[in-house]
Amino acid sequence: MKKITDTLVSEVTEVLQQVDPNETTELAMEIKQAKRIFVTGTGRSGLVGKIFAMRLMHSGYPIYVVGETITPSIETGDLLLVISGSGNTATLKHFAAKAKEVDAELALVTTNKDSDIGQMSDCCVSIPAATKNRLEVEPATIQPLGSQFDQSAHILMDAIVVYLLQDPEGKKHSSLNQKHANLE
Repeated sequence: MKKITDTLVSEVTEVLQQVDPNETTELAMEIKQAKRIFVTGTGRSGLVGKIFAMRLMHSGYPIYVVGETITPSIETGDLLLVISGSGNTATLKHFAAKAKEVDAELALVTTNKDSDIGQMSDCCVSIPAATKNRLEVEPATIQPLGSQFDQSAHILMDAIVVYLLQDPEGKKHSSLNQKHANLE
């Protein structure tokens, strides 16, 4: 088991070392400047989006998860953040087109900047991880499906939260508990 764990950590480390820090900084600035943030993804990428949404909520950002019953309409000045390994998922392309239709900003976290959603995006973070498609250009992995992408995206999104928390004008780690659930 230790060998498997070490391999997973090594794989994700290798992937994250190849992410362009300028792209992640640009995404952080898009989040900081947005009137409201909307996050979406399907499957495990959608779960990563929900984890990220929770952390941004704890940090005081106005954030919504697409598809939840309390999510309002997206508008001009808002940001739609799509997390999609392929960048071509049909429902996510629809959401991206809708966001652009109302002149909202669009950001994508993906393995494929040249995807349909990537072509529409104002900001794109490329994570060079393996996906379920196992293309020749993707790194080797012992993990099933798109696990390497999802794990890398999760850590990268947590890093963006930490980056935002380091802003002198932003929330401090000590204030996050005020937004943490207390109906437990």
